[in-house]
Amino acid sequence: MRIRVVQTTTEMALLAPDWNRLARGVPFRSFEWLDCWWRHYGQCDDESLRPDAALLALVASDDQDAVVGIAPWYCERSLTGGQVIRFLGSGEIYSDYLSVLSAPGREAEVAGAVADWLSQSCYRDWDALELTGVDAEDITTRQLVSGLQHRGLALHVRPDLCCWRIDLPATWDAYLDTLSKSHRKQMRRAERRLDDDRLACHTARSVEDAAQALEILIELHQRRQRSLGRPGCFDSEQFVAFHRDAVRRLAAADQARIDWIERDGQPIAAEYQLLGSDVVYAYQGGIAPEWLSLEPGRMVMVAAIRAAIAGRYRVYDFLRGDEPYKAHWRAVPRRTLRARVVAPHRGARMRNSLWLARDAARLWLKQSLVAPPVR
Repeated sequence: MRIRVVQTTTEMALLAPDWNRLARGVPFRSFEWLDCWWRHYGQCDDESLRPDAALLALVASDDQDAVVGIAPWYCERSLTGGQVIRFLGSGEIYSDYLSVLSAPGREAEVAGAVADWLSQSCYRDWDALELTGVDAEDITTRQLVSGLQHRGLALHVRPDLCCWRIDLPATWDAYLDTLSKSHRKQMRRAERRLDDDRLACHTARSVEDAAQALEILIELHQRRQRSLGRPGCFDSEQFVAFHRDAVRRLAAADQARIDWIERDGQPIAAEYQLLGSDVVYAYQGGIAPEWLSLEPGRMVMVAAIRAAIAGRYRVYDFLRGDEPYKAHWRAVPRRTLRARVVAPHRGARMRNSLWLARDAARLWLKQSLVAPPVR
């Protein structure tokens, strides 16, 4: 198995069909999502590379020259951290289920080839490999991390926030049967409200519709967050620009859906979802703070889950974050992890000692800010 390095967007674009085949229907791993991320977070406006970052996608090919694996990475440089390799899609975009992509049944070979490339003389110009947003059950990434550890590299692994998933039954009524009596009553009330003539449910069904629906979502999300005294994630111009680009590209590939509800023609709730092969990923929502009495968040979620069941999706995924409302919908946690692998040279080990000290200080500060229990 051979490894080659892709370091330009032109080379990346040529890989798009293979990239999406290896992504196995997970939109956060798709070429569209990650290429869009790099264009907004890895390049300047003039499309020159950021001075502190370089694309570093590793492509694994077999002896028939077929692409069987891709490590979708970039390398970021800083004075204190040195050269750190990370997933494309990292940071404020909060991509989940990131992975070293591999053809089914070739996970061990791909992981081994990438581990060899990193640990041997092929690429010495790195200090750490930081992997976040990884499913704890992801085979290829687990084998890569284990392989690097077996090759003598220092490894730090810790659990991250869980993703939360509902295993969808065949019908909406069957889903309601899984809920408690009180929650089922709330769902029925939301359904009755959705039948009100003053309310209308909409779904973006084209690229242009999705682009317009995103603006509705952004406006609702920001109004709700500001009513709570928070800036909201769409306060970042870079974040907004990324999603305006991404939603068009993913909608064109049938991987994005936005539902929204109007009352008397005015939007009161919206839900932005990414669509996998058999999973719907609930990425972000927004509600009108002046209509909280109507429970617009519950109504739009009822509409979204009903649509997922009608579309024969297998899972509805609320993504990372341990917010209590997710268990309320009968979602169950799915473990994720973050891993840091240290390069096998003295400079990397020294930088890792500094990283460990900073990490311990951050953890201590976080714990010290937690209020003690009231006795």
